[in-house]
Amino acid sequence: MISKVKKAQILSLLNSGKRIDGRSLEQYRQIKVETNLISRADGSARVSLGDTLVLVGVKYEVGPPFPDTPDLGVLTVNAEFLPLASPTFESGPPDENAIELARVIDRSLRKSNAVDLTKLCLIPGKSVWIAWVDIYVLNHDGNLIDASALATSAALLTSKIPKAEVEGDKVKVIYEERLPPPLTSLPVTVTVAKIGGALVVDPVLDEEEVADAKIAMSVVGDKICAAQKMGEGSFEVAEVKKAASLAIEKAKELQDKLIQLPKP
Repeated sequence: MISKVKKAQILSLLNSGKRIDGRSLEQYRQIKVETNLISRADGSARVSLGDTLVLVGVKYEVGPPFPDTPDLGVLTVNAEFLPLASPTFESGPPDENAIELARVIDRSLRKSNAVDLTKLCLIPGKSVWIAWVDIYVLNHDGNLIDASALATSAALLTSKIPKAEVEGDKVKVIYEERLPPPLTSLPVTVTVAKIGGALVVDPVLDEEEVADAKIAMSVVGDKICAAQKMGEGSFEVAEVKKAASLAIEKAKELQDKLIQLPKP
């Protein structure tokens, strides 16, 4: 829990248009994206957002489709908060925070149609590609959603799927040959926190702990495809509109990081 003195300091600074780390209200921390870090993964990326550090690995394997979508591949997102990342993280099954993070990233990918799941089908009703996206939080200093979304898109963008040949009702996987995944878009998220009467982009951990509420908006191009509100407080209609405008504007900075990545 943050002290009352620290909370008063944060609110006082925000009232004068400043933040505890010297940034403006609409400024991201320094962003760094690294890819192809895990040799045994089919794709990987590490994103640092200030002192927040997230690693994402992508793995493709052949398996059965869901019964209600026999002609679609499977996309599964998991998140793990490693105990070394924060004194508040504990070992064991994912808690509600890890589950929420995974769901927000999963929704962002699905609502943006990031992966063309029809092209991951090998034998309808029997065999499809399953894309596993695993998110590992290595250090927590706020805004895990934006860091995780950026790392996920970077890992998918630079991933490769092994070649598969269908022979009758069997699938032969050729690991020596690899193809790019069928991506149609690369979503990013922009998180805006409401603290008192101020809206701030990319909140650090101390700001998150005093925030009335947060809203994470998933953006593709210049359109919002999904949103997640968090916290017990509320946003006025005008505040939601301002947060949406900020999300579209600031998403360009994150999208530029993906454009600059070296292609595999």
